[in-house]
Amino acid sequence: MNTAPLTRRLVIASFLTLLTSIVLFAPQAYAESYVAGQFGVTFPQSLSNGTVTQDGLGGLDLSDQSLKSSAMVGAKLGHYFTKARWLGIETGVFYTTPHIEQGSLTFSGPGGSATSPSLSGIHQRIITWDTDVIFRYPGYRLQPYIGIGPSFYFAELKGPDAPPGQSATSIGFNAEGGVQYYLTRQWTLFGEGKYNYARMNYSSNHSDSNADPFGFRATYSAFTISVGLGYHF
Repeated sequence: MNTAPLTRRLVIASFLTLLTSIVLFAPQAYAESYVAGQFGVTFPQSLSNGTVTQDGLGGLDLSDQSLKSSAMVGAKLGHYFTKARWLGIETGVFYTTPHIEQGSLTFSGPGGSATSPSLSGIHQRIITWDTDVIFRYPGYRLQPYIGIGPSFYFAELKGPDAPPGQSATSIGFNAEGGVQYYLTRQWTLFGEGKYNYARMNYSSNHSDSNADPFGFRATYSAFTISVGLGYHF
């Protein structure tokens, strides 16, 4: 039995398998700074643990308010350190609109509780600025990573049922995890999940001095899934 053709095919198949493994997974000296754009979907939790202030006085609790899922778009800039290729720093900004769903507000306090009429048309816009420390598995085309750091939130409420001039600037934190793949030496495709959390302090910036000062505090949290394209240099 002539086994030469079979042996030759096995050698060729083994060589192609080895070559594919080298191309896909071999360590390469990739650039370590990058810019990236991304888009995805934000899945917010309800605004919870709400408290209301009126004329500078607090004491009323606010029922949880459901938020709508929304599209997300953002950009980020990052750098990995040459002497510690597994460690990097990243900053990014993204925009989302988790509007308040139609429903009623229930206020509760020492004197009992009261429910307002059904609300609709309260639109919320949030710009989030994250700064994270990133930990990755370096040296391969396929690179999983995780990150954590503080976040700054800039929120605004608009709409016919929204209190006049309500906005919030708050500090919270975020955590993320994802994986990126080097399409070429400069371009990467990535997907990631991010969790954001903050205690939002909404207050009135209304210019009418006769308007009653109104504000509320509530806990905001959301999970975002996104994909993006990065350029490394």
